[in-house]
Amino acid sequence: MPELATPAKTMDIIKKHNFFLQKKYGQNFLVDGNILEKIVTAAKINENDYVLEIGPGIGTMTACLAKYAKKVICIEIDKKLIPILEETLSEYDNIIIKNEDILKVDINRLIKDDCNGCQIKVVANLPYYITTPIIMSLFEQSIPIQSITVMVQKEVAERIKTGPGTKDYGALSLAVKYYADPEIIMTVPPTCFIPKPAVSSAVIQLKKHPKPPVSVADENLLFAIIRAAFNQRRKTLANALSNAENISFKRNDVIIALQKMSINEAVRGEALTLLQFAELTNLLSKDNAN
Repeated sequence: MPELATPAKTMDIIKKHNFFLQKKYGQNFLVDGNILEKIVTAAKINENDYVLEIGPGIGTMTACLAKYAKKVICIEIDKKLIPILEETLSEYDNIIIKNEDILKVDINRLIKDDCNGCQIKVVANLPYYITTPIIMSLFEQSIPIQSITVMVQKEVAERIKTGPGTKDYGALSLAVKYYADPEIIMTVPPTCFIPKPAVSSAVIQLKKHPKPPVSVADENLLFAIIRAAFNQRRKTLANALSNAENISFKRNDVIIALQKMSINEAVRGEALTLLQFAELTNLLSKDNAN
């Protein structure tokens, strides 16, 4: 099968199968071979790797991954793309195509059945409308992931990578940093896709930590505090946490905990690092237990 990463070849496949791109699935097909090679190179795919691809589209990236990987499992939600994938990827015997919703499929079971329970690398051009749920689901399911190398909206990549005190810093930044070390590999203009998205894209790589960089007594409470802090980011942290629906801390208890950390009571959540959120969580958790 000839290389698919060109506008002409991609359009030929689409027209041949009378396929209509579905906006509801966020379908924007990558048609730049140079970008494609850079993504696979950044992911450092080799003959021992099991790769999970989310949203393979017509198989452009899948074919490239299959040349280097031991096995590629691709999850495609659009059943109309399955016969196209079966055609474009017919020459490869190390690809498994599954018509599933990535947010509903049991990935741990899939890895056990199809990847011998080995660690996997995730490589994908993610649908922009569900980028955050997909990334967080991959982490929260305790899947044996070595790295995640994905194309996302540029704004989302910057939000993940940024640090305290910036306008883009938020719950997503902290959540990802708890699980992984993020690095933006490159930016990608809209002209590299069919159809052209309205925004620029970026490839970001998340290298999973062997263990979280901070220690907390209650991981669920940590994320509840982080979400509460940024749900009302214009409020002081003490006010935001005392008014949150899903946690029950008195404003004065939060202030006392901040004082123990030598942090001004007027601080906002956007000023705290992941380490400080972990320390605050441990203090509040301990005080609540007492």
